[in-house]
Amino acid sequence: MAIQVKSPLHDREVIEIPSNVSDLSRSFNGTVSSGMGDEYPIRNNIVDLLPVEKEYSLAQSTNQWKLTASIYEDLWRKRSLSFLTGEDFPIEKEKELLYEWVQPRSGGWYLDVGCSTALYARSLKKAEPESNQVAIDFSNAMLLEARLKAEADQTDLLFIRADAREMPFFGKTFDGVVMGGTLNELTDELKVLFECRRVLKPNGVMFMMHLIKADHWAGRLLQEPAEWSGIKFWSVDESNKMFERAGFKVEDQFTKGIVCFTKLR
Repeated sequence: MAIQVKSPLHDREVIEIPSNVSDLSRSFNGTVSSGMGDEYPIRNNIVDLLPVEKEYSLAQSTNQWKLTASIYEDLWRKRSLSFLTGEDFPIEKEKELLYEWVQPRSGGWYLDVGCSTALYARSLKKAEPESNQVAIDFSNAMLLEARLKAEADQTDLLFIRADAREMPFFGKTFDGVVMGGTLNELTDELKVLFECRRVLKPNGVMFMMHLIKADHWAGRLLQEPAEWSGIKFWSVDESNKMFERAGFKVEDQFTKGIVCFTKLR
């Protein structure tokens, strides 16, 4: 599962990431570099292509805490949709929609943006073991937790630490891009969507799950404190206009409570 990415410092320079980095049954440590000599570390199979720390909101910063990473999936992510929709919504149902809309194929390349513990990338790899899954996040704590879970699942992925506003990939690299719950936390959501569009192949699909504005006053009372920490909410119409502005077409959509799933082309 070797892949050529672009240097974070020199856009036209290629960095070759060897295929054995994604073999999580073996710990890989080392470095990769471009032809210009800029060098990036690989620690425990995680390629760090974020040479300069960026500014993040309070909501984003909490994702860098080890405690947040350790409890995120098991205590929150697996139960969150039932809580947010107000009815039984097991994570298996979310995965079914993910498989149906993305339809990973053998030999295809797929990117999990703001992956947290790489739930989507791991799920797609399980659905199609011969697909290639790349997972990126700015949080080293989340990537370490994702690496542990992927190894436990015996699922080989490529983990890259990067900022989604400036992804280290060449244009038209991926057959599919997925994003689960990350959109609401972004400080520059339109720029990230433009980046997702840039790295998608022609007619590539994007799977998006995000939270929308609550219709009821009680829901808005709960959302307002979250907005203070940097979390944003849009209506379905506002979201779709944002997707279209970034160059996407809404192909399918499903909402339940304040949870919105969208299939974009």
